[in-house]
Amino acid sequence: MTDNNLDALVTYANSASSILAIGGFPGIVVPAGYHDTDKYPFGICFGGLKGSEPKLIEIAYSFEQATMIRKPPTVDSQYQSISTTVTRSSDVATQ
Repeated sequence: MTDNNLDALVTYANSASSILAIGGFPGIVVPAGYHDTDKYPFGICFGGLKGSEPKLIEIAYSFEQATMIRKPPTVDSQYQSISTTVTRSSDVATQ
């Protein structure tokens, strides 16, 4: 990477994250899109040399801002009722 003056390695999904981790190199995965049905997100991994964390965060943030691809997850009504029940129970326990 240094010889070619590269800031980051980019791979589909998290395919390189384990290799980066084994070598002690930083990597960050960010949302990159959705598969055919828009239900299943996928990401890309930006990896770099040791000490390049600030640059990787800058690159990942810039990518997210340029694409604005992330969609908040949807919550179905069944989960909402479970979540409300759990929240109410914990509120009572803390009072």
